[in-house]
Amino acid sequence: MLNRYLPRIEFTSYDDFAENFTINAPDNFNFGYDVVDEWARLEPDKRALLWVNDEGEDRSFTFGDIRSLSNRAANYFRLAGISKGDRVLCVLRRRWEYWVTAAALCKIGATIIPGTLQMMKKDIIYRAESAGISTLICVDDASIVEQAEAAAALSPGIKNLLLVGEKRQGWTDYGAVLADVSLSDVYNERVTVNDDIMLIYFTSGTTKLPKMVMHNFLHPLGHIITAKYWQHVEENALHMSVADSAWAKFGWGKIYGQWLCGASVFCYDMTGKFRPIKLLEKIAKYKVATFCCPPTTYRFLLQEDVGKYDLSGLHHCTTAGEPLNPEVIKQWRALTGHTIHEGFGQSEGPVLIANFGWDEIKPGSTGKPSPLLNVKVLDVDGREMEDGEEGAICVTAKKPIGLFVGYYGDVEATQAALGGDCYNLHDMAWRDSDGYINFVGRDDDMIKSSGYRIGPFEVESALIEHPAVVECAITGVPDPEGTRGQLIKASVILAKGFEPSDELIKELQDHVKHTTAPYKYPRVIEFVEDLPKTLGGKIKRAEIRKG
Repeated sequence: MLNRYLPRIEFTSYDDFAENFTINAPDNFNFGYDVVDEWARLEPDKRALLWVNDEGEDRSFTFGDIRSLSNRAANYFRLAGISKGDRVLCVLRRRWEYWVTAAALCKIGATIIPGTLQMMKKDIIYRAESAGISTLICVDDASIVEQAEAAAALSPGIKNLLLVGEKRQGWTDYGAVLADVSLSDVYNERVTVNDDIMLIYFTSGTTKLPKMVMHNFLHPLGHIITAKYWQHVEENALHMSVADSAWAKFGWGKIYGQWLCGASVFCYDMTGKFRPIKLLEKIAKYKVATFCCPPTTYRFLLQEDVGKYDLSGLHHCTTAGEPLNPEVIKQWRALTGHTIHEGFGQSEGPVLIANFGWDEIKPGSTGKPSPLLNVKVLDVDGREMEDGEEGAICVTAKKPIGLFVGYYGDVEATQAALGGDCYNLHDMAWRDSDGYINFVGRDDDMIKSSGYRIGPFEVESALIEHPAVVECAITGVPDPEGTRGQLIKASVILAKGFEPSDELIKELQDHVKHTTAPYKYPRVIEFVEDLPKTLGGKIKRAEIRKG
């Protein structure tokens, strides 16, 4: 499959990869036809998806299965009046129906908009109005169904309601649709071109209303780099990314690049509160070969007895969502023998910076730039920074495959992001003499204290080395005396066996003083049960600052 899109697949070094990797984009690429159906034609019994849940269900789907089910769904959608350009909100968590639906909507040229169970009525109404949503496909979670019904009653544009799971009045039984053999499982009408909009992500909107990130039909090809060269997925082996379908990391790790590479996606549809033991059990039982999860998940896995699980099937480990603290890398490697390869990006694109595997990993560094995107560290005037100088991470390539093509309904924001010489992510970093990029923090997360600019990541990494700390977030708070501008505040989740105390606060402060520059120690420490996060696992520091 890859040789259809890559003139060259294997590379001898990072420099070779950076200089010579390229993607040949065909005319009218459509993931539903050119990946799902093509695998089904070549190897109909090739496993595409292994789906398990906490209730003991275990379902395996071949590419032949996904082709038939997605064609049936496509034929139903057409009968229901859903066609090219229509926008469909899918709130399907980790249900296997998401993969079928994504392929079907590709085939008919409709735009899929992933949504989260956390949405309230107002969130659904906002999405319905701002994106012009005509159809809502939802899992039978009582809370989201109630919110969806209330929103649909006030959103005349929503014409179709489909429900996965329990039957409910006013909803079409989507399970019955997919099981309806009277619907043809053949669908061959190609209607899309590369510039059509395949996917819209609503950003997390931590400080303002979410933006609508648009990706065209070439977007899946950009994730070849994500899956093949960063996650190191293997054909016919199981790859697992811990991600909900509402999150762009799902697109990174559970469908596009993985199926392009011929890997089998493993999905653990966990329900209720996250239990690290259950996750370890699934990795061991099903012999997951390649694994990706947010740093937070690694930190909680390390609170368990990792050594008692047979992880011999595991070949490669990756992480993204937040910078990875060096102490986590050290502990995971000691217990499993695997070094975690960090990657960096946004809902707006595929992996932009990563530890790809050719070069030694420097703990604390995000890695090196991905090919095609021409990532550089620039100042506000577009000047490339010297080694060691702090600047903003920017994509300087023009319309690279995989990068978003604009913000739906917002010409001004699109022009500001993509209309100049580069796309500025507003994430601060510096490059070392070996070309490694070192993440500092979002520009609006930088703390200004006593004349210093302090990034949260370095202080968080120092704190996480202390055995009492599972996770923490560093933010700036106003100095009540007005002499320092801001004080550094740490919100800390404690490990098992530790209790909050004044003595522990002093111990943590002293630890930071001795681990990094003394002026960076947190003068304010608050012990918390959890930290607010986006679906992508990024800490909502703006929300902490407001609190």
